[in-house]
Amino acid sequence: MQKVLDQLSEECRSLERELRIDLPREIKAALAMGDLKENAEYHAALERQAYVKARIGQLRTRLSELGAVNMASIPRDRVSLGSRVELLDLDTDKELQYELAVPELAESRDGLISVASPIGKGLMGKKVGDEVSIKIPSGTKNYEILELSTIHDRA
Repeated sequence: MQKVLDQLSEECRSLERELRIDLPREIKAALAMGDLKENAEYHAALERQAYVKARIGQLRTRLSELGAVNMASIPRDRVSLGSRVELLDLDTDKELQYELAVPELAESRDGLISVASPIGKGLMGKKVGDEVSIKIPSGTKNYEILELSTIHDRA
């Protein structure tokens, strides 16, 4: 979780610097060129400024949400954020391992899946031994939860 907080904080700091220092310089230089109607540099800088302001707002909101995650509220015996699960795919008889992560960290090739993804949502709150059917874009997946390690087990 700290990794995500650090990444988002760094992006926010970088964008704030761009908003306060770089973009005003670009706008000032574009204004010096004269005619604002056909001044592509000026319009591009204004568009970038609007984007940067919106992105900073999004980052601050997300940082606030992630900072409010109460570790004590994460269950110790059920699948939740930070859980590592070993699953049996009941259709193919293959074993799979996933770790449920915040969307910013999710990388399926690394076994990290988002708690907001269909599989992540379908696994949330389940226990070892539970069977679950999850609708995904390509159909329905049927799993049995073989093992569970929560974020508390690794703390």
